[in-house]
Parts: sequence; structure tokens; C-alpha cells
Amino acid sequence: MRTRPTLSWTPEEDLPPGTTDLQPVADALRAGGVAVLSGAGISTESGIPDYRGEGGSLSRHTPMTYQDFTSSEHARRRYWARSHLGWRTFGRARPNAGHRAVAAFARHGLLSGVITQNVDGLHQAAGSEGVVELHGSLGRVVCLSCRAMSSRRELARRLEEANPGFAPVAAGINPDGDADLTDEQVGDFRVVPCAVCGGVLKPDVVFFGENVPAPRVEDCRRLVRDASSLLVLGSSLTVMSGLRFVRQAAEAGKSVLIVNRDPTRGDRHALARVALPLGPALTTVAGRLAVPLLLDSD
Repeated sequence: MRTRPTLSWTPEEDLPPGTTDLQPVADALRAGGVAVLSGAGISTESGIPDYRGEGGSLSRHTPMTYQDFTSSEHARRRYWARSHLGWRTFGRARPNAGHRAVAAFARHGLLSGVITQNVDGLHQAAGSEGVVELHGSLGRVVCLSCRAMSSRRELARRLEEANPGFAPVAAGINPDGDADLTDEQVGDFRVVPCAVCGGVLKPDVVFFGENVPAPRVEDCRRLVRDASSLLVLGSSLTVMSGLRFVRQAAEAGKSVLIVNRDPTRGDRHALARVALPLGPALTTVAGRLAVPLLLDSD
């Protein structure tokens, strides 16, 4: 029987409370060798909503699952119509102070690496290098038959040509780039096939219900293994794909620090959870460490 993936988590009553003290974060970064694990919360200040925070998209939207996408032509048409519209907004998002702070910490040799659960590419746009994209990237498209890879911008051009005048008004945009549209708004949207073999195209992201590729997981495990501490930024850690690295760090005796306004599934493994907005919090930490942040236009 097909089951739905874990999309929510109810905090236990005995979780340690959050704090507003940023000193443990500053101390860890000053010591260096910090591995960063980021989630959707770091991109909310760029206009991309998160899944589970206040007003999060899960209150109105169930993300596409791998099983639905691969088994239903109707589901694929609905997904690509919504994603095509969402890409127009999603693709224009710019890095915010949180992304720029992570890039600045890396430039100053304070990080051992960055793992992101996000698919928006904003860490790289801010200047971070060697980012491990745990769940892939919306900027790439893969054929499920021949595995040919292509750019999302090229697919957007082809979809525009196949669907002239497609411009419904969406109720909202979600962290996976999916726009909220009704079936009536989707209408008879035309999906285009792989330009190489005619196969089914899928964004190069890990859908809910799909496994993260094993080599990518091992890259993350190695990064956490080699780090002195783990800093989680803007993730509820509801799904195991991110939580396992928090557990790995804690079991190895490494400090885990979390900056997230709401409680997370990893709080009991953390030295502290700082309940502050990410952009201002990381900007404050950068100031304490005398690490300048580049402006978005730099």
C-alpha cells in the first residue's frame, strides 16, 4: 500500500526552550570547521515561503510525491503547469542577508562546508561554493528515460512556446517552486517531452517519497564527520533526510546549534536553538566576528 511521506511533526512538551543568545553560534564559528545545514527558513526573506513555519505552505498545499508524478500523466500535467508558473517568480528570487552571511563565513575560512535542503540555488547565487544540494535543484531538468540533463530556463522557453498566453493568477508560491492553481486554471496545459528521446521530464529534485541518492548522502555524512560542529539554519528537521545529520553530529559528540524561530525535531540534540529571524541573527553574528557581508549587487 502506498503511504504519504512525513509532512508534519508535533513538538514534544519537554523540548528545551529557545533562546535569543547568539553567543554560542558566534563562538562555534570563531572556532572554525562548522558544517552548515540549511532549510527553507533561510529563504523566506527572499520571498520564498517555508513549509511549516507560521503561514507555511503545508497549511494549504501538499507537495508532489515521486509516486504520483511517475504514475499519473494527469499529475505530471498539473505539476508542470503549476511549476512553470511558479518558476517565473521563483527564478527571480535573490539571496538575502542569511545567504550572504553563510557565503561570508565560508570566504573567511570558518566553514567546512554547506548542505542545503533547498532547491532554489540561492546559496550559490550569494557566492557559496561547493554546496551539497541534498534535494537537488529546480534549475535543472532530467529525463526519466535517457537521463539527459537540461536547463530549467530552456524548458521554460519550450513550455512558453507550447502554451502561449498561459498566465493564470496563482494563490501563492511554495518552497518547491509550485504555484497554487486550481484544476480549472491548469486547463489543457501542454507538457513537452525530452528533446533527446521523447521521454518524461522531471525537475532534478528529490520529491517527497523519493530517496536522496546514496552518494550524495555519503558526501553529507563525510562533511559532518569532518566538521567540528553543525549549524542548522531555518529547518524544522521534520524529515529524516536532514535530521539524520543532526543525529550523526550529536552521536559523535559534536556541538549542534540551531537557528530557527519555531521548535524543531532536532532540538533535544542541540546545545541551543536560537529563536530569531535568520537574516538579522546571522548579520549580528557576522558583525561580532568582524566578517563583512557583500551586498547583493557586489
